Amino acid sequence: MNEYFLLIFLPVVAGILLFIVPDRLKPVKGIFTVLVTAVTLILAIIVYSYKSSKFGPGNLLPGFLLPSTLNPSIESFFTFQSDALARLIVLFISLFGFLIAVYSLAFRGTGSVRHYFPWLLITLGCSYGAVLADNLLVFIAFWGALGITLYKLVQGESEAGSATAKKTLILIGASDSIMIVGIAILWKLTGTLNMSEIQVSTGNAIACTAFIALLIGSFTKAGAFPFHSWVPDYARDAPASSSAFLPASLDKLLGIYFLARILTGLFFPGEWMTLLLLVTGTATIITAVMMALVQHNYKRLLGYHAVSQVGYMILGLSLGSFIGIAAGLFHMVNHALYKSGLFLSAGAIEQNTGKTEIEDLGGLSKAMPVTFAAALIFAMSISGIPPLNGFASKWMIYQAIIDFGAGAGPANKLWFIWLALAVLGSALTLASFIKFLGGIFMGRRKDEFEGIREVPVLMWLPLSVIALFCIGFGVLATGVIVPRIFMPVTGTFEFSGLWSAGTASLMILISIIAGVLVYLATGIKRFRTSDSFIGGEKFYDKAAYPAPEFYKTFSEFRFFRVLYKKAEEKWFDIYDLSRNAVLWFSHLLSDTHNGILSSYVLWVFAGLIIMLIIML
Repeated sequence: MNEYFLLIFLPVVAGILLFIVPDRLKPVKGIFTVLVTAVTLILAIIVYSYKSSKFGPGNLLPGFLLPSTLNPSIESFFTFQSDALARLIVLFISLFGFLIAVYSLAFRGTGSVRHYFPWLLITLGCSYGAVLADNLLVFIAFWGALGITLYKLVQGESEAGSATAKKTLILIGASDSIMIVGIAILWKLTGTLNMSEIQVSTGNAIACTAFIALLIGSFTKAGAFPFHSWVPDYARDAPASSSAFLPASLDKLLGIYFLARILTGLFFPGEWMTLLLLVTGTATIITAVMMALVQHNYKRLLGYHAVSQVGYMILGLSLGSFIGIAAGLFHMVNHALYKSGLFLSAGAIEQNTGKTEIEDLGGLSKAMPVTFAAALIFAMSISGIPPLNGFASKWMIYQAIIDFGAGAGPANKLWFIWLALAVLGSALTLASFIKFLGGIFMGRRKDEFEGIREVPVLMWLPLSVIALFCIGFGVLATGVIVPRIFMPVTGTFEFSGLWSAGTASLMILISIIAGVLVYLATGIKRFRTSDSFIGGEKFYDKAAYPAPEFYKTFSEFRFFRVLYKKAEEKWFDIYDLSRNAVLWFSHLLSDTHNGILSSYVLWVFAGLIIMLIIML
């Protein structure tokens, strides 16, 4: 039990103590943070090694934070979860926390956020508390504290950073308020706040209200449509280390973790609620990836992909089968791996070049070979290219969807739509990452970047470790990873289809060899350039066609042109829509304050009549 106690409070206390350390000792703060995260990683490994049990009711640690002699009701209030799912999430939170802390030692961009290292540690501690909490009020306390840390880890000296921090805090805070309403309804329905004791059917309107209220909190934290708009902005304005740890990994782990609790423990979703989840999942995939296609800022591009991949996790979990739930959780972990790696790669690029626009870059592969190799692995992983981890989890989701089609519900009959949209999302993801890799690493390097070298070892080493995880989790998926890590959480199931890690690896190797042979046979050793002329007049010394330009064709199609225009006008941004609605209502109310007494009397009588109608 001491391990659980230390997991939660060691990083929190350490983070609070770091606030009193002067800013001039920032390297000391960083080293101390690395040591604390290393200790929490060791503790998480110890906790994970404990005997597993499937998640759901049971396997609790009653009152381990308080003396057992206290009032039983108080002791029950501070009961914490210790099942297989909780320990799995804690393990990966610890891993990412440690790797981000090491990366941050050499990343200069962390200086834009004041007290970065203290807030990082506090975020870790609150995350452990939220994952391990069984009581919903204890859970929402840690969960809500994470909204404050999100705000502090993006807030910087720039106006854009401050605006994004405010937007993030308001969206997260509003969703937390809605969650509290859902928790109150659950308490009214069941008489308890312990998640291990709650199992409610969504067969009536009140239960559906609680279900949707908790879904909103989970979706907002994970960044699912339509509560996603804070993620791309956060990715653009926050330091790469913050983006890699929070919207890329931690918030996905926590949001999908709680979604798993909702769908497999707290509620029994009916057919129409399942349909709602599947629509949300596929809408998240397609809308976000379509927005990613037309982005010129690579950090914002990664932000939209962080949203898109959430759709796959929702699809897997909402199917309800063992393989579906395992696939959703597996993709959650895979996403945290390759997306945190992509953001760390973006941070390395930004630190060396000072640029965040794809069209301002190019030809960095030879100057930054480790970053390029890692980014290539991450891009292939998120695109679902075998034999990497992203393919393994997406393949399981596809299988789960096909199996789901055997059911008789309204959502089951539409299984081919869910499958088609999921596959389409992967194809569009690959298309956008061709732009990402081609625009940044391929082509001719600009003169201003001739002196660029690889980032320090403390930055590329975490990239390399994460890349190895992406390879290992893909190659070993069917034989080791899924049976030993995810089946103990959900239950045993059978794989089907043609997937074979060995076969896929061999095919990829053959393809690479064939590509190299074709390259050598053509004799193309360098890029050829020529002067360009318009009307006989020299136009540019060397004409260039930026990588993002090709993708503008997507936005020129008539249907897509309208959608992209509406997106630019914030029609799909729930934050801006809500703000405009509040402003409109405020103006409407202000018009009633005209200073005329008879108008005020009329409003009083109207209010009284409405009250009488309600009472009668």
